[in-house]
Amino acid sequence: MEERELINMAQSGDQLAFAKLFQENYSFLRRYLIKVTMNLDVAEELAQETMAKAIEKIKLYHGKAKFSSWLISIGTNLYIDQQRKMKRSRNWERQEQEQMFRKIKWQMESRNEEWNDVLTALGKLAEEVRIPIVLKHYYGYSYDEIGEILGISSGTVKSRVHHGIMAVRKELKVDEGQESHRL
Repeated sequence: MEERELINMAQSGDQLAFAKLFQENYSFLRRYLIKVTMNLDVAEELAQETMAKAIEKIKLYHGKAKFSSWLISIGTNLYIDQQRKMKRSRNWERQEQEQMFRKIKWQMESRNEEWNDVLTALGKLAEEVRIPIVLKHYYGYSYDEIGEILGISSGTVKSRVHHGIMAVRKELKVDEGQESHRL
């Protein structure tokens, strides 16, 4: 059966026709989305979401472009929307985190407790990097112990600690040979 016929039938509510369109276009769409997202799981989710959206909007398809191009358009727009939401979420989380760090710093300083530039720099790191550094350099855990606590290999812990310390040093503008700060 020709694609245009299947589309007409799907637009009339024929679920089998849509299933056939789905079958013919899904792997093509999924491969495209893998290249766009560079993430198999995200590509799979987007492909499924695209097909669900196509079912919902099938009556809006007018045949000006190939059906596969229409699906790519839907999938691309869903991905762009997803990225925008994630960016807004990350910005909001970063603002929340900055506000929280200012509050913690103020509370600690008002009680004459230790707060320094190193803690401020640590606060700018991702949790997955900050936690191993705090466990290693503030609480003295070994790389193996930290790996056990976090459920990751000791090599991953070493890498995160190393890269995190380099980021803190860069933030504090500390040279490799200079040891004015604990890190």
